[in-house]
Amino acid sequence: MILPVDKKELNTRIALNYRRLAEGDYYHISRAFSPPDYEWYADKEGRELLAFVCHYKINGAEIPCMAQLLEQMEKHVNADGYFGPIFGDRIHEEQLSGHSWLLRGLCEHYELFGDAFCKQTVCRVVENLYLPKIGKFSTYPVDRDTQDMGDVSGSRIGTIRDWILSSDVGCAFMSIDGLSHAYRLLKDERLKQLLDEMIAVYLGIDKVSLKAQTHCTLTAARGMLRMYHETGDPYYRNGAESIFDLYVNGGGMSATYQNLNWWGRPDTWTEPCAIVDSLILAAELYKVTRKPAYRTIAARVYHNGLATAQRSNGGAGTDSVVLDGVEDTLYAKMYEAYFCCTMRLAEGLWYIHENPELFYAETEGTVKKQGRMYADGDRLYAEVTGGAEAYAETMVQVDGHSLSPLVKYYKIPDETIAVSKQKILF
Repeated sequence: MILPVDKKELNTRIALNYRRLAEGDYYHISRAFSPPDYEWYADKEGRELLAFVCHYKINGAEIPCMAQLLEQMEKHVNADGYFGPIFGDRIHEEQLSGHSWLLRGLCEHYELFGDAFCKQTVCRVVENLYLPKIGKFSTYPVDRDTQDMGDVSGSRIGTIRDWILSSDVGCAFMSIDGLSHAYRLLKDERLKQLLDEMIAVYLGIDKVSLKAQTHCTLTAARGMLRMYHETGDPYYRNGAESIFDLYVNGGGMSATYQNLNWWGRPDTWTEPCAIVDSLILAAELYKVTRKPAYRTIAARVYHNGLATAQRSNGGAGTDSVVLDGVEDTLYAKMYEAYFCCTMRLAEGLWYIHENPELFYAETEGTVKKQGRMYADGDRLYAEVTGGAEAYAETMVQVDGHSLSPLVKYYKIPDETIAVSKQKILF
């Protein structure tokens, strides 16, 4: 049986996220720009702009801060036209990561409205921040201790050689996404040279041993796939496939089709940013390869991975990492990662809105053991307690257990989210 995307549910999710971004103080122009001591330079500003544009593309509804952000941006950048200090020969990887989102937001806005300011800013960021890094990515430190866990937003952990490093290991390569979008806009061959260098280096890094951040890795793979669309060179598509296959089969994805924030580290949390990345990447890989497994994973991410990720206020938060033999209970860890995941959710919702035909679930009408878990085709089932069971779509009795599909947290009150548990019966 085919279970299509519920358009009413999707529209509700979109409306909740729009309201959170349009009405939340954190996204008001008075707080739209990060304070100078926030080292993820341009990260918030870029994610905001991208989220605002995505909602405009869905229904033409303009969040006021979208225009205001661009109008005031010039007052917040440095003399070279980008956010944060000018570090000279030192490379601040969180600065590179943050500006990837700024490039994405600016490019999306330009492609929609054709405004000169966005294109000019893209040119300045590329010219002054990124192009001077040509030839330097091969020196990215991979022989280092990655055991010190940062917090949810990542933090500076030290300097090795010229690199100012982040606990979000590998986040410098997040920039493959933003730079590939800039290349689509500018067609600058120097930019392609930089991208080819970054991609070759990152594909060669042992991301499992390094415990790279899964979000930045999946985002980089989306950038590789964009380069495939721009050039037709299968090298980029193969790179994106290799990363996604490693993510799915090599310790990056949880049993509930969510992610481990860092590769191979179950003592962590999920991150809706990466869940969105995995959904988009899987669907895009299906489009270019027509391999059914990619579409199946994309659908399972939508029907299971996103189930608990969106909260009742429209934002997105982190959950426990469910892995067989490690943790069997799915529950909310951080109510809302408003500083990244709430904004990132907007692009995921836009993508699903544009491609609903890709996210249907295949079901059999019978819940049974599939592998090590109870499921009905693409939909996982769990024992739900703590009040969330009152919001279950259906409840079935199997092998003496009362089971329901994963309950969607956007439907239930905050106080219930805080105490509810969804146990996967391995």
